[in-house]
Amino acid sequence: MVNRTRNIYLVLALCMLFVINGVAKHKKPGNSSSSGSPGDFDYYLFTLSWAPEFCATNSAGRNSAECDPNKHLGLVVHGLWPQFENGNWPESCASTSPVASETVDHMMPIMPGRSLIQHEWSKHGTCSGLSPRDYFAAIEKQYSGLKVPEDFKRPSQSVKARPPDIEQKFSNSNHAPEDAFRVSCPQNEFSAVEICLTKGLKYQACPANLKECHAQTIEVRPVP
Repeated sequence: MVNRTRNIYLVLALCMLFVINGVAKHKKPGNSSSSGSPGDFDYYLFTLSWAPEFCATNSAGRNSAECDPNKHLGLVVHGLWPQFENGNWPESCASTSPVASETVDHMMPIMPGRSLIQHEWSKHGTCSGLSPRDYFAAIEKQYSGLKVPEDFKRPSQSVKARPPDIEQKFSNSNHAPEDAFRVSCPQNEFSAVEICLTKGLKYQACPANLKECHAQTIEVRPVP
């Protein structure tokens, strides 16, 4: 009788372990990527990298076009990313051919990296529901229409600034809703500015779950 009871408890314990393990495997973590269908997303995140920061801290990229000292680059395009309101995002929504060389050449002045351009289309552009031509045209139009505050056009020396002040300057310059701009500062230094856009590419307030820079002040490196 004792052995039979022990066997019953053992079976129940194994069943519970199986259930718990199954839940853990299928639980979707927050802020992770997920597969999706082209055009099925909630808003865009338009990300612009601060080239002086990238070139000063990323040794692997110092030989890239972005870090060419003769180009004196400041804000450059990293990507236009479809996003979900819940903090997840779709990626690699369709198999695709490489971006046409003429499109790559045309985008290089504002998105200086041939492999970057190919990567961004494959991983993010395929989820936009746009053709490669329309996707990169949208990026170019958004970049060209952005009003960059004077402080960030070509600063000649390093400065300290408060992230909310940077965001407010971009918002005011572009007559955008409050919270449409987010500063990225992984090392307490100005790394990028992220812009929340509707699917129609209009400024919108960023969702509360989008990562923020919580540093009191950050360093903005000068454009060489």
